[in-house]
Amino acid sequence: HHNRPIQRPADDPVYRVIHNKARPLRLGRGNTPLELPLPFRMQVPTLAVGGHMKNTIALAWDERIVISPHIGELDSLRSQQVFNQVISDLQTLYQVDVEQVVCDAHPGYASSRWAYQSGLTLHPVFHHHAHASCVAGEFSHENQWLVFTWDGSGFGTDETLWGGEALFGQSGHWQRVASMRPFYLPGGEQAGRAPWRSAAALCWQANIQWQHSAYNTELAHHAWQRKVNCPQSSAVGRLFDAAASLTGLVQITSFEGQGPMLLEASASNGSAEAMTLPLSPDENDVWRTDWEPLLALLLNDSVPLVDRARCFHESMAVVVLQQALQIRAVQGDFAVGLGGGVFQNRLLTERAIELLEQHDFRCYLPHQIPANDAGLCFGQIMELNGLLQD
Repeated sequence: HHNRPIQRPADDPVYRVIHNKARPLRLGRGNTPLELPLPFRMQVPTLAVGGHMKNTIALAWDERIVISPHIGELDSLRSQQVFNQVISDLQTLYQVDVEQVVCDAHPGYASSRWAYQSGLTLHPVFHHHAHASCVAGEFSHENQWLVFTWDGSGFGTDETLWGGEALFGQSGHWQRVASMRPFYLPGGEQAGRAPWRSAAALCWQANIQWQHSAYNTELAHHAWQRKVNCPQSSAVGRLFDAAASLTGLVQITSFEGQGPMLLEASASNGSAEAMTLPLSPDENDVWRTDWEPLLALLLNDSVPLVDRARCFHESMAVVVLQQALQIRAVQGDFAVGLGGGVFQNRLLTERAIELLEQHDFRCYLPHQIPANDAGLCFGQIMELNGLLQD
């Protein structure tokens, strides 16, 4: 109701109560810049530029870290202008001149491109290592971790799209010990707004004929057969997209996460037990859970949609427990962390924590920092510290 120009854009924060605590999905007006103490001392003032989606940045120096307000997706000129402005403003506000920058290892992210062009000493960090270190950094009293980093996609150490990983160790020293059965995703990043692509990928991988009359699945299938623009993915976020599509909830979404949100809402009214999915090691001794047995149920229209959705959630919660038990049999005691945007799903997360605690695991979910990509900048600082200690 005024004509004054906006100097510094500020979104409202968003919280969700999960496991009896209000947890941030987005930090914003009223609680940012968020300053937290570091469990170590930064030798050099450092800037962490986060990821590409839900972007936030962090400024770390001495024993302090400050997390910026929500900036958002860096896919427009305006958002990139705000990104540059926030970097400048934070340094001016706290009278700190950064000397090094840490960014996501994905070279195509706008934040990573800025880091490479900044002229500062550069430290790339893998996406899911930052997610894991975000959890470990918030609960720094634990020394040994198994962190489930479940999201839609992120550049992995093997140059595939990760998103269903269990990482063992501590900041700076993560080892992938468990994951999901990989699949080839037609259209790559396009699948984030087109759940039918994830559904098609799973069905074709399992030799199930699947098509949708409203979309050009035939052309996508030809590309998939030739692996043209079909990166390999292990992302649990895409499994949730596929479940939303196969149950008929949505095929094209207007915002990221719409399919999984609809699936969670449907599952809240369902009553179905979990399906135990096969778990076995691959050629690199990474334990892989096979999602294929779920497809027949998700496609079975004779079962009420709410029960199919509930079974999917229950089964994915059991996946967390199965993998944790398998790794404990080899590695002994550790804390379990849940990081990544998939764990914004209250039904999945609360059920997974319940199962883990029944089996005497110490379980942690971020409380001060978002579990999604908005927490990457915090995790990047924690991961960098672990790497520099070697």
